[in-house]
Amino acid sequence: MKIALDVMGGDQIPSVPIKGAVQAIQELEADFELCLVGDDTRIAGYLERFDGLDTSRIEIVHAAEVVEMGESPSAALRKKKNSSIAVGIALQAEGKADAFISAGNTGAVMATSLRGLGRIGGIVRPAICSVFPTTSSSCVVLDVGANVDSKPIHLLQFAMMGSIYSRQVLGTSSPRVGLLSIGEEPSKGDELTVATNKLLAASPLNFIGNVEGGDIFEGEADVVVCDGFVGNVVLKLSERVLNLLVGHLKNQIKASPLAAMGFLMLKGVFDDMKQTFDYAEYGGAPLLGIDGTTIICHGGSPPRAIRNAIRSARLAVLNKVNKVISEEVKNYQMENSTNGNLS
Repeated sequence: MKIALDVMGGDQIPSVPIKGAVQAIQELEADFELCLVGDDTRIAGYLERFDGLDTSRIEIVHAAEVVEMGESPSAALRKKKNSSIAVGIALQAEGKADAFISAGNTGAVMATSLRGLGRIGGIVRPAICSVFPTTSSSCVVLDVGANVDSKPIHLLQFAMMGSIYSRQVLGTSSPRVGLLSIGEEPSKGDELTVATNKLLAASPLNFIGNVEGGDIFEGEADVVVCDGFVGNVVLKLSERVLNLLVGHLKNQIKASPLAAMGFLMLKGVFDDMKQTFDYAEYGGAPLLGIDGTTIICHGGSPPRAIRNAIRSARLAVLNKVNKVISEEVKNYQMENSTNGNLS
């Protein structure tokens, strides 16, 4: 298995992606190789900093251009044919890599993946999937940003793909699927939500009905489906709330010797809490529905998030997520061809 990593994408390049790659090589199973995509001179120079690093599983692939974070995705797709994103996706399209990871321009990664890899047969729209921590395990939420004007058919397919990802990658035996709404009753929500509830209720998924925003963190569902506009708001708000809590805690510790003493006594508890709720522990967000494996990371991802994104990509490839999505969508289409539930 070979995984391509864009080392020119993110806020601190190429240091952070390369550090994450080194952690993955040193800590994860040895059944994969990495293609580090970007400026070959800078990559080679930075790798020399790691004394004793076994580079036999690392290949450097040169990419002459970089898509900047604020750059237009459509313009980058047209003009920067040799960007690290374009080269990385091309490696996968040509069968030279099994997955691609980038912390670069999200729109450019999505557009290039869709153009270069295409969609899985039967999938109308891809969706970005994010794994949220809960009081019990983890919850897959999608879409969190790929689509901002969805239809019921799209949300049904998001639910199918999220359920498969939860099952194949996170090991959930029979994922409980919830539909994000403003109330638990099937009649609650806008027209999209009400219509989607009916589709999900008639599907073979383990649909438990509508769930509210707070239910995500309570572990009420293993998969929560929503439109990308709503999902992105949930994602960004959740990140900011965690930052707010951590910042407030730090200020209180600095302001009071008694609080600082209490922190030292409970440091293990706080470390465990930080690890549980830190997005870096969950790596990146898979772009489900494309005919390939693309993991999109936060621009500010630390090395551990890159390392864990590599772990997620490895599991997605090993557990044949795309093959299962293709088979289950095809079976559902065949069973529902007369009423046109999927198109």
